[in-house]
Amino acid sequence: MSRISVRGFAVASATAVTTVGAVVGVASGDPQSSNDNFEATAADTTLLADIPAGEQAQVQVASLSQQAEAQASAADTAARKSAEEAARIQAAKDAKAKKEAADDKAEKERKEKEERANRSSERSDISNLSASSFNGDVKALARQMVGGDQFQCFSNIVDHESGWNYQATNPSSGAYGLVQALPGSKMASAGADWRTNPATQIKWGLNYMNERYGSPCGAWSFWQANSWY
Repeated sequence: MSRISVRGFAVASATAVTTVGAVVGVASGDPQSSNDNFEATAADTTLLADIPAGEQAQVQVASLSQQAEAQASAADTAARKSAEEAARIQAAKDAKAKKEAADDKAEKERKEKEERANRSSERSDISNLSASSFNGDVKALARQMVGGDQFQCFSNIVDHESGWNYQATNPSSGAYGLVQALPGSKMASAGADWRTNPATQIKWGLNYMNERYGSPCGAWSFWQANSWY
């Protein structure tokens, strides 16, 4: 409906209402009331007529657009808060896992250090012994000094290197003793009696395997691949 048609309809309606109001006013004996009704009706009609149909639709669209923007803004705020909360929870979990890993590592290192200290203490007590203390059984002496699951690896190496002869000498290289130290004088770091005391040789050989290969079993793995260590 165009602006003109709307205005025309409004004017016609206002006229009809005014006429009825006037009649009612006259019948009731209140001429002033009929005049007031006419003026109010004419004013309202003018306001309605001044708002074109197209502009009314634009106002409605603008209102809907504002509502959509408000809803989108609220959704973004909620999503941001949710993401921040999720990030906070994940950070707390990561921190807890990191702390637990650090605690586990520290505990493992503590136990390993304690075990090394115990083995060192045991070897220190035994290193002053000789084969005669074990009735000449050098392997039994080594078992006491090495101990645990590392003894078999240590024994395998000595079997191949010297056959458990603590005075074995390689005529070609000059390697000496149970573990065939080259030169044999290296074993002096474990004791001045390295030539005659198998306990000193075992102590030196064990330290060598631990320092170079991490353990006698590490040394044995290398020996199997290379036939030397």
